[in-house]
Amino acid sequence: MNSYCDALMEVTVRPNVTMMSGHGSWLIDNHGQRYLDFVQGWAVNCLGHTPAVIADAIAAQARTLISCSPAFYNAPMMQLAEQIALHSGLHKVFFACSGAEANEGAIKLARKFGSLHRNGAFEIITLENSFHGRTLAAMSASGKPQWQDLFEPKVPGFRKVPINDIDAIAAAINANTVAVMLEPVQGEAGVVAADINYLQALRELTRARGVLLILDEIQTGVGRTGSLFAYQRAGIVPDIFTLGKGLGGGVPLAALVAHADVSCFDHGDQGGTFSGNPLTTAVGCAVMNEVTQPEFLNNVHTSGIYFREQLTALSKQFALGAVRGDGLLIALEIPANNASAIAARAFDLGFLINATRPNILRFMPALNVTREEIDQAVELLQAALATAELSAA
Repeated sequence: MNSYCDALMEVTVRPNVTMMSGHGSWLIDNHGQRYLDFVQGWAVNCLGHTPAVIADAIAAQARTLISCSPAFYNAPMMQLAEQIALHSGLHKVFFACSGAEANEGAIKLARKFGSLHRNGAFEIITLENSFHGRTLAAMSASGKPQWQDLFEPKVPGFRKVPINDIDAIAAAINANTVAVMLEPVQGEAGVVAADINYLQALRELTRARGVLLILDEIQTGVGRTGSLFAYQRAGIVPDIFTLGKGLGGGVPLAALVAHADVSCFDHGDQGGTFSGNPLTTAVGCAVMNEVTQPEFLNNVHTSGIYFREQLTALSKQFALGAVRGDGLLIALEIPANNASAIAARAFDLGFLINATRPNILRFMPALNVTREEIDQAVELLQAALATAELSAA
């Protein structure tokens, strides 16, 4: 089998292999090479590759009902909506196929709210270096520097301020502001967290000024940071938040979640051909059932502590930078700005990691990763770092 395909549109650099199968924390390519996967589809496979609970949910639901259109209720859709509402403290759920689509829905919902309750206010304050997806409005909301001049003209109505600067948010709010939108942890920026005190102050400020608080939990939600939703660590509840990635455990599933007082779409304002289809929402139910089991989130938390300790020791050994993150969303700073070269060397050794910036390596293993697999990951990273150090010398 060829490990490339000329018919595919060229949108990213891909290694010259074809991934054939995956089980748990491991991927296998067309040459039989095994890879310890600490990217997991960019935090998508929260239970690892082909977990039995997801395979069984897909098989069972595929024999019953795959799609009946969102014009009808279906049982998995209702069950998953109720689970999310129960655990989140919010009330209304719209299902989508991607995080970008969920964020697009959040932007639309906020603007509808502004037209009804804020005298037509439509602007949303977002953060520098943020990432909200690849639809045109989501890219316009994002603060990714590389996108600044791409696909112009962008969708207007987004003002960007630095993270963890509550005074900048306060100064940016005006009569046209309907919402503040941010990631609790900026994953693509290199695992840069919004401080708990900042999130708490932001919740107070938005309430006082009558604007909505939207949290993009596409990457952080469904247990990634050690709590079911990252905002729970700050003891706050947003007006709107979005889920994706881990919610589907590998199938395309996302959610727009809102407080009942904010849920103001009229019939026809929002929709989607595959919205809430039984197949993907059945998988979402299986994922939520696993992640909310007793001790699951505590294991994510303790595994994250253990992994950060091992990375900190490596950082000292190789004179690298800070280790940061919570749960199993972790970054390691690379002062020599050769993170991509290290990630490439790790790939050659059978270890998948992600360089989000020239100076940042990001780790997003399965939430049920074992201590033995973490130890293997550290050994492989040590080998990759040693090779990079020798090459630099």
